[in-house]
Amino acid sequence: MVGILTIGILSLQGAISEHRQSITKTLEKAKIKGTVLLVRSPKDINEIDGLIIPGGESTTIARILVQSGLYDTLRQRIQEGKLPIMGTCAGCVLLAKEMVENRENVPLLCAMDMCVKRNAFGRQKESFEKALSFSEFTEEYQAVFIRAPVITKVWGKCHILATLDQKIVAARHDQFLALSFHPELTTDLRVHRYFVKMIL
Repeated sequence: MVGILTIGILSLQGAISEHRQSITKTLEKAKIKGTVLLVRSPKDINEIDGLIIPGGESTTIARILVQSGLYDTLRQRIQEGKLPIMGTCAGCVLLAKEMVENRENVPLLCAMDMCVKRNAFGRQKESFEKALSFSEFTEEYQAVFIRAPVITKVWGKCHILATLDQKIVAARHDQFLALSFHPELTTDLRVHRYFVKMIL
């Protein structure tokens, strides 16, 4: 990576501004020259060094991805192995190769050797915070869960980074990072810092 780092945030739905603030602060604290691009069209994908897929409703996001042409462009970059991606909540779902009970035939990005289950922790009113042991951090991470999915299994190159009550809530597969929780809703920047290091 040479020059200015450009990190894209898929800007179709979800906590876009919160991710933008978190990644901007992360770059500033690390003294890394970088900028944030709000990704809304296929041409934006070729302008970025890494991508964040925020939470939201996975079915809606997937539908817009396909309709906008973003889905095919993303799949191509994923297959080329040239685009680090962090998916949070719905983004975690979309990065998977398999989904439990995919009745709506949600088109997945198939980036990671894992299977996910949507809304595994209940509805929005059952949202909660929990301290996690994250394998890449020396101290516990206070994670925010909102209608969170879980990763039901991993295989191949995908490995577990964090669990909650024996349920997988964070995993990594090469340059792809999947999180059941919302790191953008906390002041702890360690997850965003970890993703930036994956890009560099």
